[in-house]
Amino acid sequence: MFELTNKNAIVTGASRGIGKAVALKLAALGANVAVVYAGNAEKANETVAEIESLGVKSKAYCCDISSFDSAKELIASVIEEFGGVDILVNNAGIVKDCLVLSMKEEDFDRVIDVNLKGTFNMIKNVYQHMMKKRRGRIINLSSVVGLNGNAGQANYAAAKAGIIGMTKSVAKELAARGVTVNAIAPGFIGTDMTAALSDKNKEAIMASIPAKKMGTPDDIANTVAFLASDEASYITGEVIKVDGGMAM
Repeated sequence: MFELTNKNAIVTGASRGIGKAVALKLAALGANVAVVYAGNAEKANETVAEIESLGVKSKAYCCDISSFDSAKELIASVIEEFGGVDILVNNAGIVKDCLVLSMKEEDFDRVIDVNLKGTFNMIKNVYQHMMKKRRGRIINLSSVVGLNGNAGQANYAAAKAGIIGMTKSVAKELAARGVTVNAIAPGFIGTDMTAALSDKNKEAIMASIPAKKMGTPDDIANTVAFLASDEASYITGEVIKVDGGMAM
């Protein structure tokens, strides 16, 4: 079992779905967790209560990560209140799916701002802190859509592909400082986001998965836990697909 005792983690989009599973997994391994959310304070506080029941520290922070200044303030607050940041998990993301023919400019921009620029904002504001500590783990949530594309998701695919390029670039910058930067590319994971798909769409997606089943948020959380651990200290700049073979 991986050991994260006394490590401090930030997880964005941690009030539900994959982010919540990640936050709880890190806490179960001993990490203190800053729960970052965008709007649902009730769900975020529920996550905090579950984390605290595991005997570690937690606090909820409301933040629009697409704002550089808000991300800067968030990181500064966590460093002050937790004593530092050892693990950053960039999970927060939104979708505004539509064929390019009908896609509004503002919908393209908002997905890029939250998913891609938000990831940059968080990395930028923890960068120097981790560099000075000469240790850190940055784990970015991309998607198989960022690898293969998907009709109706040009904005989302562009953001997730950008995260992969950013991951590799920042990994090269920070490797000599003991900071690893990796990405996870989930496939079809059972969350509120995928639950909104029609049965026809779900069937089509399931047919494309060699494992013939969707993944769970815990599948992603387990991968995050490994990448956050000392056991993964020589892995950086990688994109790990967790997709049941969907993007082979």
